[in-house]
Amino acid sequence: MKNPKVGIIMGSDSDLEVFAEAAKVLEEFDVPYDMTVGSAHRTPERAQKYAATAIGRGIKVLIAGAGGAAHLAGVIAAHTTLPVVGLPVKGKSLDGLDSLLSTVQMPPGIPVATVGINAGKNAGLLALQILATADKTLEEKLREYKKKMSQEQETKGEKLSELGYKKYLTK
Repeated sequence: MKNPKVGIIMGSDSDLEVFAEAAKVLEEFDVPYDMTVGSAHRTPERAQKYAATAIGRGIKVLIAGAGGAAHLAGVIAAHTTLPVVGLPVKGKSLDGLDSLLSTVQMPPGIPVATVGINAGKNAGLLALQILATADKTLEEKLREYKKKMSQEQETKGEKLSELGYKKYLTK
């Protein structure tokens, strides 16, 4: 995308479905982003370059993550002063807990704001909220988004109360 504000980097293309959820949210809010693959272990120079050049490319916030050892978000955070949203991905073992812990447990001086396992949508929303601190239009769009979400939940709650859980589940 042209003039991206958010950079998205994942450890492997096998993580794409999770990271696509972040991209969908950014698209919904018309926020340009770029997306790539760069591994902390298999292509460390690529990951380092991506982080180190992000500011010069106009990026304001980064979303980074991987499965397994999941060191990518920390590597990215080590090479930039931009905020980094860590997105741990559920791997083949430990139901993603290994990814979560290795993303959230950064050493002092290398902060990574971490969302839940496979929580691509929340990663995108957190990136938007960070951007909205300097963008009143985006802030208003987020306010409307949350208002709509609240209204939808109210409607569901009323419907459940009216129908009872058995009928609600069959609808």
